[in-house]
Amino acid sequence: MADRATARRGATAKRGDAPVRTTKLRVVRTPARRVRKDPVAAARAARTNMILLLVPAALLTAIGVIEVFSASSVYAFTTYDNSFWFLERQGIYAAIGIGAMLITARMRYAAWRRLSAPLLVVSVALLLLALHPTAGSSVYGASRWIGLGPFTLQPSEIAKLSLVAFAATVLTHKEGKLDNWIHLALPLGPIVLMVAAIVMLQRDLGTTIVIVGSVLMMLFVAGARLRHLVITGVVTLGGLAYLIFGESYRRARFFSFFDPWKDPLNSGYQLIQGLIALGSGGWFGVGLGASRQKWAYLPNAHTDFIFAVLGEEMGLIGEFVVLIAFGVMIYAGIRIAVRAPDTFGRLLAAGITSWIGLQAIVNLGAVTGLLPITGVPLPFVSFGGTALIVTLGAVGVLASIARAGGPTRRAAA
Repeated sequence: MADRATARRGATAKRGDAPVRTTKLRVVRTPARRVRKDPVAAARAARTNMILLLVPAALLTAIGVIEVFSASSVYAFTTYDNSFWFLERQGIYAAIGIGAMLITARMRYAAWRRLSAPLLVVSVALLLLALHPTAGSSVYGASRWIGLGPFTLQPSEIAKLSLVAFAATVLTHKEGKLDNWIHLALPLGPIVLMVAAIVMLQRDLGTTIVIVGSVLMMLFVAGARLRHLVITGVVTLGGLAYLIFGESYRRARFFSFFDPWKDPLNSGYQLIQGLIALGSGGWFGVGLGASRQKWAYLPNAHTDFIFAVLGEEMGLIGEFVVLIAFGVMIYAGIRIAVRAPDTFGRLLAAGITSWIGLQAIVNLGAVTGLLPITGVPLPFVSFGGTALIVTLGAVGVLASIARAGGPTRRAAA
């Protein structure tokens, strides 16, 4: 027995002559850890994330195609002598977007780490091109589009994805160094400010808010110090206040948010008509295609204020369906970020989820009178080719990260 004990002590001695005492530790695994170790549970979690992500995206896209047709039919007939003009284009955009989603879902999401810088350069070049009077297309004084024959390209939508990918790349490279404010600010700060400044030259405050807000959320997820985040947030709010009060039309919109009935025929007109549409829907709506506000009463009925027409036609039940779909999608994005195989995947998923969620909040808040109107479209639902294609492509990136968090992750774990 003594010989056996001596042999056991000798086997435990790794270094030196002194025996090493081994202590049996109790390992407590969190649910996330169990998913990583168990391939069956990992596959189940990945499949659940895919369902929670793709089903709401498909539902919102289908609702968008239907509501774009309903909300735009009168305007399309009076303008283009074709009630199906916007429906035909939205259908094409949805088909292209689904194709983009399938491609990005099959791609290795790590490829966006190499593509982020070139894509950002292209996005900035397109943003500048949109400002050129011969290439850009101006609507309501905003130069946000590039004319491509019968279609238009909105570079700011591409900039959202490229900037999120670039920010994820930079923050991954600086992992462990974000306690230093210099590493936190450079080179990401100047790049974000440059993109935001160009977008502001296009008179697009809403997109600027979405871009900057998404990057701030990524900084939080990356583990930046709370003190630095608070300082950055205060500076951002100060810049936002300057942008709002520095232009007369933005100032008028901001004050009309508090009391739209003070100027019901000018700055408060759109919000009032949107609230009338929402209030007319009741619980079950007036019926699909039966909206009265789309008869030239509600401006931008098929774009920024499409949720108001949806509420009028589908009622509170239809509104809840849309809100729940967005909630489930954001929940899926958070789950995907938590279960991402690496830091880059986590930050990329967090950035895309923040972008889609923040844009939905800004749009829905404006339509319901909870936030000032900024002209931001509702993701998946509002009319817009570039927005729909890029957003569906971003959903494909989330799906790619979700697949990577499945059983193929065992080697990395």
